[in-house]
Amino acid sequence: MKSLIVRKAAVLGAGVMGAQIAAHLANAGVPVVLFDLPAKEGPENGIVLKALSNLKKIEPAPLSSPDRLGLITPANYAQHLPLLAECDLVIEAIAERMDWKQDLYKKIAPHLRADAVVASNTSGLSINALAESLPQALRAHFCGIHFFNPPRYMALVEIVATRSSGAAMLDSLETWLTRRLGKSVVRALDTPNFVANRVGVFSILAVMHHTERLGLRFDTVDALTGPRIGRPKSATYRTADVVGLDTLVHVIKTMQDTLPDDPWHAYFKSPDWLQALIAQGALGQKTRAGVFRKTGKEIQVLDLAARDYRASDGAVADEVQAILDIKSPAEKFAALRASAHPQAELLWSIFRDVFHYCAVQLESIADNARDVDLAMRWGFGWAQGPFETWQAAGWQTVAQAIAADIAAGKTMSSAPLPAWALEPGRTGVHFPDGSWSASAGALRGRSALPVYRRQLFPETVLGEAPAPRGETLFETEGTRLWRLPEVEPRIAILSITSKMHTIGEEVLDGVLASVALAEKQFDGLVVWHDAPFAVGANLKQVSGAIEAGQWDLLEATVEKFQRASMCLKYAQIPVVAAMQGMALGGGCEFGMHAARRVLALESYIGLVEAGVGLIPAGGGSKEFAVRAARHAAATATPGEVFNFLQPVFTNIAMAKVSASAHDAIAKGYALPTDTVLFNARELLWVALREARAMADANYAPPLPARDIPVAGRNGIATFEMMLVNMLEGGMISQHDYLVSRSAAAALCGGDIDTGTRVDEEWLLKVERRLFVDLLKHPLTQARIKHTLETGKPLRN
Repeated sequence: MKSLIVRKAAVLGAGVMGAQIAAHLANAGVPVVLFDLPAKEGPENGIVLKALSNLKKIEPAPLSSPDRLGLITPANYAQHLPLLAECDLVIEAIAERMDWKQDLYKKIAPHLRADAVVASNTSGLSINALAESLPQALRAHFCGIHFFNPPRYMALVEIVATRSSGAAMLDSLETWLTRRLGKSVVRALDTPNFVANRVGVFSILAVMHHTERLGLRFDTVDALTGPRIGRPKSATYRTADVVGLDTLVHVIKTMQDTLPDDPWHAYFKSPDWLQALIAQGALGQKTRAGVFRKTGKEIQVLDLAARDYRASDGAVADEVQAILDIKSPAEKFAALRASAHPQAELLWSIFRDVFHYCAVQLESIADNARDVDLAMRWGFGWAQGPFETWQAAGWQTVAQAIAADIAAGKTMSSAPLPAWALEPGRTGVHFPDGSWSASAGALRGRSALPVYRRQLFPETVLGEAPAPRGETLFETEGTRLWRLPEVEPRIAILSITSKMHTIGEEVLDGVLASVALAEKQFDGLVVWHDAPFAVGANLKQVSGAIEAGQWDLLEATVEKFQRASMCLKYAQIPVVAAMQGMALGGGCEFGMHAARRVLALESYIGLVEAGVGLIPAGGGSKEFAVRAARHAAATATPGEVFNFLQPVFTNIAMAKVSASAHDAIAKGYALPTDTVLFNARELLWVALREARAMADANYAPPLPARDIPVAGRNGIATFEMMLVNMLEGGMISQHDYLVSRSAAAALCGGDIDTGTRVDEEWLLKVERRLFVDLLKHPLTQARIKHTLETGKPLRN
C-alpha cells in the first residue's frame, strides 16, 4: 500500500469546525492553509484572521500548544487558490449547502494537484452528489471525511467513499488519520447523516418524543439520560445546547428532506419549542441560552408549562434509581419495562426505539454492527453502543419485548424487526470471530490494514475476543510485571494496577522489585497501563498514617518513593514510560525519572502537591534542580541556576498541569527528545520499540549527578519576595505562602550558601524533610482530608 504523505494541507472554510480541523492538523505538525471568503471590510483575510484569534479563546483548547498557531496560513478564495497546488490533502468544511459546496469545487478544481486527496467534512450530505462537481480525473481521490466536534478531542472520523473513490486512496487515508491525527475511523456508507449522526440524532428525537409524551421536564430527563445510563454528563438536552440548537435543527432537516421512506420519518421534525428558541436567538451554549442557561451561579432550565426559565433541579426517583443500580443488565431492562413509573417508562422506551431503529437500518447505514457501536462510543461518548447494550441485556428477551411492543402499537414505528434479529438461538451480533453484517448476511472481521497491528490492545466491543493478556512474570497487590512474548520477549512491561493508579506502599514495593527483576532477566522495561498514568500518592494511606501519628513510617515511605524514582532513573536497562491521561504528583515524578517518555497527545502532567499543602518529594524537586544546573552549565555563567528555576517554581507553586503532551514538554515535565503520539492505542507498541532500540544501542544509565550548583539562600529570598507581594495582594493565603516557600527551598537546595555544590542525595534529603514538616501542619492535613472527602482542593 502506498503511504499518504501530507507535507501541507488546506482547509476550506474557517468556521468553527474548519478552524478547529486546521488547528488539529497544526497540532500534528502539518502546515495548513486555512481559506475563507475575502472580507468585505478590513484585511482581505479578515475572516480567517478572526477565526485564528478565536482559536485562542475556545475551551477546551483546540491547539495543543500556542506555537502551533504559527503553522496555519490565512488565505482567501479570491487571491490564494494557487496555493492549493502545494497541498497533499484538501478538506472542505464550509456550510452544509449542497449548492455552495458544488460551486466551490468547480472553483478549486483547476488548482488541485492530480494526486491530492480531496475530502468533504459534510456531516450528512451525499458524497456521491458532491463528487459530480469535480472533474472525472479527480474523483478517485475524493471522499467524505467527517470529523466530530471538537476535532482534537473526539476520536471518531467517518470516511465515506463514493462510487469512484480509489480503494488504495481510502486505505492510505485511513492509515494516515489513525497514525498521524490519532483518529478512530469508521467506514460509513453514503447515506444521510452517515452512521453516528444518524443513530445519535434519532436517539435525541426519541428522547424528545417520549419526554413530551410522558410530560417529563428537561432537567429530569437529563438526570436520567447521562452517566446513569452510560452517556456523557451533557446527557440529551445539554448536549443539544453544546452542539447548537440551530445545528441540531439543520441535521434533523437533512433527515426529513433526504429520508422520505424511513419508517420513522414522521418524527424527523423539530418540536415547536425548539423552533421558538431559535427564533428568539437562543441557540444553546454559543449564545449562553438554549434549553439551559446560566444566570449568575445558578443553572436554569426552560419550563415549557411556565414558558420561562426556572432553577434546574432535575432528580431521579428513588424507585427508578434502585432499578438503575441493578448490576445485571438483563434484570435491569426487565425491571424498567415492568415499571409503571414515567421515568422508567422513558428509559425503556428510548432504549427500545433506538434498538428497533438500529436493527432495521443496519443494512443501509453501516457495513456491520461493530461499526455502529464504535461510532456511538467515539462520536457521541456512549459507554456502550446500542447493539452491545442489547446483547448484554439478553438478545432474545429484548428482541421479543420489542416485537411485542411493536404489535401493541407502543413503538415509534410499526416496522417489523428484521428476520435476522429474531432468529432462534441468536445471542447477539458480536462474536469472537466478527460482528454481524446485515447487508452481507455474515460476520465481518476487523480491518486488516497494517496500521492496526500497532494497536496491541485495540478497543473491543462486548462479545469480541479480547487481546491476550500476556505472560505474568511477577505480581503484587498494586503492580504487575509481564511481557508479550510474540511482540518483544526481552522487554518487560510494568503496569500499576491500583485504583486510578495511585501510588501507595504496595506500588512502591512492586516498582522496586520489578526493576530489580527486569535488570537481571530483560533488556528493557516499559511502564504502561491504560489512562490515567497515575494520579499521585495514595492519600488515603497518608491520611491514615497521619491520624495514627506514624511520622517515622511516613518519612520512610517518602524515602522509599524517592528510591523508586531513582531506581527508574539509574536502572541498568532502559526504562521507557508510556504516558497518557493524568500523570499527577508522583505519577509525574515517575515519568520524569524514566530514561525516555512516549506520550499520548492527551497527557495532562503536573506536580500538583501544593493543592494538598505539600511539595514534590518523590524526586521531582531534586530532578528540576539537577536540570537547572545542567541548563546553566551550557551558558557563560554555569553556576547561576536561578533563571532556570523560575518557571518551574511557578508551575509547582500554582500546581499547573499541562494541557497536552506538547505543553508538558514546554513546562519541563517531559523533554524535547521524547516521543509524542496522537493515537494512545499505539503507546505500548512504540514504547516497546523505543526500549528495544535503546537496548540495541548499548544503553547505559546516566552518571550520578554530583557537583550540582544550587540557588541556595539568595534564590529562596528572591522567591520569597515574589510570594510576599502575592500574599499582600490577597492572591495567596498564609498557608499557600508556607507551602510555596517550602517548594522554593527544595528547588534551591535548602538554606545554604548560593553556589554551593551538592549531590542528588542532598537534594532528596531537603525535599523529604520539607515534605514531612508540611505533613505535620494542621492546614495541610485539612487539605488532604478535604480532597479525600470531596475530590476537590481546599483553599485555606
